Amino acid sequence: MEITRNIFGTLPDGREAILFSLKNDRGMEVDITNYGGIITALRIPDKHKMPGDIVLGFETLDEYLGDHPYFGALIGRYANRIAGGKFRLEGREYTLVKNNGLCHLHGGTVGFDKVLWTAAAERTLDSVTLKLGYQSPDMEEGYPGNMLVEVEYTLNDQNELVIAYRATSDKTTHVNLTNHSYFNLNNCRGDILDHVLMIDADRVTELDADSLPTGKILEVDNSCFDFRNAKPIGEEIEATPPGYDINYVVNDYDGELKRIATVYHEASGRVMDVLTTQPGVQLYTSNYVENIRGKEGVVYNKHAAVCLETQHYPDTPNHTSFPSTVLHPGETYHQVTIYRFKW
Repeated sequence: MEITRNIFGTLPDGREAILFSLKNDRGMEVDITNYGGIITALRIPDKHKMPGDIVLGFETLDEYLGDHPYFGALIGRYANRIAGGKFRLEGREYTLVKNNGLCHLHGGTVGFDKVLWTAAAERTLDSVTLKLGYQSPDMEEGYPGNMLVEVEYTLNDQNELVIAYRATSDKTTHVNLTNHSYFNLNNCRGDILDHVLMIDADRVTELDADSLPTGKILEVDNSCFDFRNAKPIGEEIEATPPGYDINYVVNDYDGELKRIATVYHEASGRVMDVLTTQPGVQLYTSNYVENIRGKEGVVYNKHAAVCLETQHYPDTPNHTSFPSTVLHPGETYHQVTIYRFKW
């Protein structure tokens, strides 16, 4: 097990961002920067024992400082959309930054994906961990409460990347954290329409024309959203133009860790299981990625990757019937997601 650090680049205000490289003893490596908590690379062998990078991203900090669709980033305070950029909490209405039309998306203009986190490394006999911390001030992007956030990325010898999220606040607030990695098990070449996907979920949250939940929960039976029996992502993707971008409801949610999805790529032999304590997972098929030049000069386009963002449901602050995202003073938000790999 090994963890190393190198300077990744300098922010406009002169602070340095660090790139941490985590390696296990079985050929798996993960690169993470404390700028935005971004997973910049994830290298695993294929069935021929040839290593390959399976997440979209860039080679330099400057590219991450530019405009991009949240490649590999930590998302907060609230992942996904909040309708109208507002919610009511304890009798008061809070107005958030609107950065997606009339919606608030992924924490706002300067979300957790655009801040420099404190960082510390830890190594044990069978794992290496990067511990990130950030103090989000009261009313940042419109959210109440001084919130202390801690995220741990742990790579172990079971070829698991474990992401543990914790947060506390001195005022009642909402929180919903995730990681927004874009996976392509074919070394980030081509599209993911031939990737075979299983999602162990019977239902999805119904969306309106603005991709916001209506409040209804729909069965996936006899629809293109049914991935309970594994099938290629591209098999029915044309039935939901421009592609998949919807929240799946975890079956029998009880807050315990359980597998929610599996992705398989036959040509490489790579398999990724997704386990989580979260009540939902957003399936997104890079529908709006267009002509983005990434690592090794590879150009990413529509359907270049699949995202499986473990989360609470979109717009939960405005839907009391959804599992709550309210965090009270004295409580600790704690969620875990595991990406487990085989080849």
